[in-house]
Amino acid sequence: MDWDASDTLDRAVVVALGGNLAGDYGSPKAAQEAALALFADAGLMIVKRSSWWRSASWPDPSLPDYLNAVVLVETSLDPSQTLEVLHAVEVCFGRRRDLANAPRVLDLDLIAHGRTVTGEGEAMVLPHPRAAERLFVMGPLSEIAPGWRHPVLGETATQLATAARVGKDAAPSL
Repeated sequence: MDWDASDTLDRAVVVALGGNLAGDYGSPKAAQEAALALFADAGLMIVKRSSWWRSASWPDPSLPDYLNAVVLVETSLDPSQTLEVLHAVEVCFGRRRDLANAPRVLDLDLIAHGRTVTGEGEAMVLPHPRAAERLFVMGPLSEIAPGWRHPVLGETATQLATAARVGKDAAPSL
């Protein structure tokens, strides 16, 4: 399958991952690699992945920097099932959702599930309601799928990365 073709990108399931704590894994990168290793058994086949990007912790930049990446996956799971799998993987890495923006070992966000659009008040909002404004999401996505188009805004990942207002310090990690 040609993952640069627009019709294929229209079906792409986009998952962003990040974290700024090592947990039991020695480093945030090792923890996220361990999480990605669980995807296939959970029905998420990674077909493309970005490099690692680093950005300052928000809202408290004195905390450890975040390491982020984006993957494109193929799956037969519907959006709700996909989100359920992502949440289950997060739990394996100790994720708690009681403190917003708290430091964490793993954060998995379903950015888009093909061209599916759901709205406020539904069980989940797709595409992810804040992804388009985050450089630490759109930067890595533009690296692997520059022509991906936001299902609502119609702009490409590259255009959104250029216009991003949140995480403007995000950059590929060396």
